[in-house]
Amino acid sequence: MHDKPVITNGAFDSQNLAYWDSSLGKYRAHWRIFTGGETTKKVWKPTGDRAIRTGVSDDFLHWGQSTDLTYLDSPPVELYTNQIKPYYRAPHIHIGLPTRYIERGWSDSMRALPDRKLRELRASAHVRYGTALTECMLMASRDGVQFKRWNEAFMRPGIGRPGTWLYGQHYVACHVVETASSLPGAPPELSLYSTESNWHGKGGLLRRYTLRLDGFVSMHAPYEGGEFLSRPLIFSGDRLTLNFSTSAAGSVRVEIQELDGTPVSGYALADCPEQFGDAYQHTVTWKNGGDVGQLAGRPLRLRFQLNDADLYSLQFVK
Repeated sequence: MHDKPVITNGAFDSQNLAYWDSSLGKYRAHWRIFTGGETTKKVWKPTGDRAIRTGVSDDFLHWGQSTDLTYLDSPPVELYTNQIKPYYRAPHIHIGLPTRYIERGWSDSMRALPDRKLRELRASAHVRYGTALTECMLMASRDGVQFKRWNEAFMRPGIGRPGTWLYGQHYVACHVVETASSLPGAPPELSLYSTESNWHGKGGLLRRYTLRLDGFVSMHAPYEGGEFLSRPLIFSGDRLTLNFSTSAAGSVRVEIQELDGTPVSGYALADCPEQFGDAYQHTVTWKNGGDVGQLAGRPLRLRFQLNDADLYSLQFVK
């Protein structure tokens, strides 16, 4: 398509992704930068921290002005290997699985980590090769620029064993992929493929990790219970389905409200029997059944009451 690079204001030694953004109607790219870095005609000079930049294009060749990602209520952290793509089950949501890079330095805890002799060998070439650590984080965005980032690790280095707790672990490959469950009769799951053991021996490894569908985060309540209220929404469809998990004693109940908090007749919390189970497409029912089609197109809110339960996602379907 072109005999010259089309994006040059970055540092391109890790995954740099581009895709068609169906919500925006343009191509979008995410790539690595160094904050505080400067571009010359020949070279990018890293003078800051690892970070992520984005841009859009109509034709995949001309990218215009780029923008550095911003984060809501998150402290500064070095991120790269961004793995940002639209989530295939909800393409209006961009999900990122970036790598967090942190240099911990030498300490008793560092020396107690696996493969001490190999760690010291790497550090003899450059100290960060022995004392830097990486892990996978989770972030999500509606516009591809401003992200909600969970500051806790999404994938920790894990139990101490050879090939872990090192610089280069948990670089996620290929985002998430839907795969069949190994449990007979169970619904599909999500697979992630992540690096380890990549410094010594015959080569690195990819290890598979699994999630339930939509299982990145959840609204969780303990046995004592809890509740939350959705933002105002307008839906289409005839049924409200939940991706949820309860204990045998737990439950979820749903109330549909007017914007002023008044329960819609027939859809109050008292009209909703306890919903329980572990499924990704559970139809919510009230005393009058599960049909909500008569409420479609109206601004409403949903009130959820949970006990010993997790709610991962919801969807109105026909």
